[in-house]
Amino acid sequence: MREAYHDQLGQLADRLADMCAMAAGAMESATTALLEADLGLAEQVISNDAKIDDVRASIEEQAYALLALQAPVATDLRTVLAVIHAAESVERMGDLALHVAKAARRRHPQQVLADDVKPYFAEMGRIAVKLAGDATEIIRTQDVDRARALEDEDDAMDDLHRHLFSVIMDKEWAHGVASAVDTTLLGRFYERYADHAVSVAKRTVFVVTGRMPGYGGDENV
Repeated sequence: MREAYHDQLGQLADRLADMCAMAAGAMESATTALLEADLGLAEQVISNDAKIDDVRASIEEQAYALLALQAPVATDLRTVLAVIHAAESVERMGDLALHVAKAARRRHPQQVLADDVKPYFAEMGRIAVKLAGDATEIIRTQDVDRARALEDEDDAMDDLHRHLFSVIMDKEWAHGVASAVDTTLLGRFYERYADHAVSVAKRTVFVVTGRMPGYGGDENV
């Protein structure tokens, strides 16, 4: 009986990891669609977003069933609660990739981005996908050290986001207000995506240590 219960807990974490991998794939495809004005790829990201939402709903259903039927305590309880909260973050990651894809579709066949900001988004996309991939592996391995290291990578995203904003606000910006608005919103989508990936990693630290990083409980973070 207990073995089956722990198998269910393991399945819950595995499904969360699979969901995170889906969000990574969505942002990778959305970034390519954005940079290359690829309408087909944008449409694929948009249509696949419902699958991420469905996985979250299924994860939550399973998690609440475990809470109701098994009354988990200690590490098991932390696992269930962390999965519920992390699934929300991963769904938001999928939504943010969706927003990027919708921007590419909305401006097609024109490019959304001016050529001089494309390198920023190529790098922001790379970091975002890497963070999501790392978060996926952290869920599977419960590697606390790797989870803590993700914040350093998120700092690189924050730096790019701040610099991008300075480029848009520069008096030399020659691409108009609409382009500035699109670029600002898109930069925010990538920055928030990275934040959610870090949040997922923090939930893993909480499961293992019982302390949530960033709230005074984990002095190593």
